Amino acid sequence: MNPQAPHSTSLFELAHSLWSNRQLIKRMIRREVVGRYRGSVMGLAWSFFNPVFMLVVYTFVFSTVFKARWGIDGDSGKAQFAVLLFAGMIVHTLFSEVLNRAPSLILSNVNYVKKVVFPIEILPVIAMGAALFHTFISLGVLLTAFVFLNQYLHWTVVFAPFILLPLVVVTMGVAWILSSLGVFLRDVAQTIGIITSVMMFLSPVFYPVNALPEQLRPWLMVNPLTFIIEQLREVIVWGHTPNWVGLAIYTLVSVVVAWIGYAWFQKTRRGFADVL
Repeated sequence: MNPQAPHSTSLFELAHSLWSNRQLIKRMIRREVVGRYRGSVMGLAWSFFNPVFMLVVYTFVFSTVFKARWGIDGDSGKAQFAVLLFAGMIVHTLFSEVLNRAPSLILSNVNYVKKVVFPIEILPVIAMGAALFHTFISLGVLLTAFVFLNQYLHWTVVFAPFILLPLVVVTMGVAWILSSLGVFLRDVAQTIGIITSVMMFLSPVFYPVNALPEQLRPWLMVNPLTFIIEQLREVIVWGHTPNWVGLAIYTLVSVVVAWIGYAWFQKTRRGFADVL
């Protein structure tokens, strides 16, 4: 295969590449997940205890130290705050984990670019697969905590994967762009870490949307995390069905962003070998 040859930017070719390389993707995701905990005594158990520890720490800091509430007083308010907080953290962590890794994906796999005929377009997909593994573990922790605190579970939790799917799609689009830019602009890796940290506080992770002045709420909704966080809370915490119209619009925009990101990656990948 000629690395300088033009690469297809069609979504059909992307789907074909993902399907034909599905076994490779599965193996590399497994290696990614297991490799993260290789050598540790507890191994994969850390994927469960990490979100539990973060849930406890964030809940203590924001509900006890800063006295943050979600419009509910008393101990039940603290418990509810913990669940609402963790739902927002799950969304932000999925988004930030993939994007923070994206700029270094090509740089850390130079051999795949120079010496091996390898479908490098799947590298962001592998990063997303590993992030999704931890996301579903965290969702399990969230649902367990909700059942423990309330002794019931809303049937609407079945919609949670449908809410996360468009976030996965739009994140992939941005990840393709960042993985390409990271080859040519090494400062991208530092910049994106700052941006994702800022987005955590500019998303309704630690506070409800109605806590902001009304004139500022439209700006909060521009954040791609806001709608997903709110909808995840609707189906898990409040027991409401999703906003299907909003979800359909979000999905359409996500597909467009994903295609743009993939097209950018395919157009620029011919220069990777020269820079590396």
